[in-house]
Amino acid sequence: MAVHQGKKLNLYVKDYTVFDLETTGLSPEQDEIIELSALRVRSGRTTEEFSSLVNPGIPIPASATNINGITTNMVQNAPPLSEALREFLDFIGDDVLVGHNIHSFDLHFLHAGTLRLLNQKVKNDYVDTLYLSRSCLPSLRRHRLSDVADYFHIDTKGAHRALNDCRINWQCYEKLGELLSAGQTASDPAHPSCPRCGGMLVKRKGKFGEFWGCENFPSCRCTRNM
Repeated sequence: MAVHQGKKLNLYVKDYTVFDLETTGLSPEQDEIIELSALRVRSGRTTEEFSSLVNPGIPIPASATNINGITTNMVQNAPPLSEALREFLDFIGDDVLVGHNIHSFDLHFLHAGTLRLLNQKVKNDYVDTLYLSRSCLPSLRRHRLSDVADYFHIDTKGAHRALNDCRINWQCYEKLGELLSAGQTASDPAHPSCPRCGGMLVKRKGKFGEFWGCENFPSCRCTRNM
């Protein structure tokens, strides 16, 4: 599994790019990206969008089509992943990336594809709104994107297509940002935030016992006594 190059942040930034992708399955090593979309946001407002179907070079399984509605016929004339990735990387630039469950899913596909096809690494810092939701909305039983959207009364029509999910996620992130700005979030003793980089502090063991250390070590060396 690819190791993320950028830092995971647990905060709100006003300028960012939210992204999402659809795939033929769950494995970055065995499955392929079939749709890639992104939405550029400046000061909370969307300014530009990118979206492309991708021809994976293999038939799309019915199990994937049942989730995202993308069929083999739909991607027949779409560009290959190498071309779509080049355009996507040009679009995101050095922006902080925002997405839901990207730490455990989307970024692994993105890293695997760019390394295999372009011999490049994606080094952008990123915000995973799944983790941010867990911190800001601890009362929610589940933290799927649809659950967060329902909490904020955001329309989820068209979900599971990449660009629509970007639009839903953008609105959710802005709402979570409002909570952060208002200081209305519940503290999460299991995952406190790093005061330096905004990542999460995790329990570590040293020769003097347990302590809090930033998950973005070694790029961030913040520590805190327990």
